[in-house]
Amino acid sequence: MTHVLDNGIDLQTVTGILNAAADYLDVWKFGWGTAYVDPTLRTKLDLLAAHDVRTCLGGTLLEVAWAQGKAAECLAWAGDAGFAAVEVSRGIAAMNVTEKHVLIRQAARSFAVFSEVGRKDSHEELSPQQWTDEITGDRDAGAQWVITEGRESGSVGVYRADGTVRTDVVDAITRAGGVDSIFFETPRKDQQSWFIHEFGPEVNLANVAAGDAIALETLRLGLRADTFGLSRQWLPI
Repeated sequence: MTHVLDNGIDLQTVTGILNAAADYLDVWKFGWGTAYVDPTLRTKLDLLAAHDVRTCLGGTLLEVAWAQGKAAECLAWAGDAGFAAVEVSRGIAAMNVTEKHVLIRQAARSFAVFSEVGRKDSHEELSPQQWTDEITGDRDAGAQWVITEGRESGSVGVYRADGTVRTDVVDAITRAGGVDSIFFETPRKDQQSWFIHEFGPEVNLANVAAGDAIALETLRLGLRADTFGLSRQWLPI
């Protein structure tokens, strides 16, 4: 599956992306708190639903609400707005794992839950064992999918500061139960290519720029130099 990031894209551009690439899109996440201030939110949600693209509220907004003691109000607002899914993260808030699992269970009563594992501050790296334990606990708490932190920059979480993959962390993630329900945040082409080579064209990739959906599909199909060597079952042109 392909999960893309809306960082405040205008409605006309969203329409163009959906007209061109809806067949390659599975999840559309409204990053950070953009959904809360986007005057075209409801129109976007209706448009995405019409194209059968699942919508997801970004985790930072829910973290802010949780820190204010207003997580329930935030979830109610998301439901009223028409979101199909929410992301539950602890990337910035002083939230421990137990508190995160309580929030996942709360959100799972009304939404499909994407949990996100990893911190946004590069100075707060989780150990490989912490990745394994948190992913396992998030699933047990009710998360349907787990997203691995990479940010829009692709320089934290599963990545080093230079954007290269922390293979020890990826190994820990696979130990937590495989990759079928994992989304790897891959904002950069080289990162997308690495995961496609490592896990195959069907690997779930997240935080892809919405305008890059078709470009990513060519990587999956081996129609780009970066993945040219992949063995594929070709359809006649």
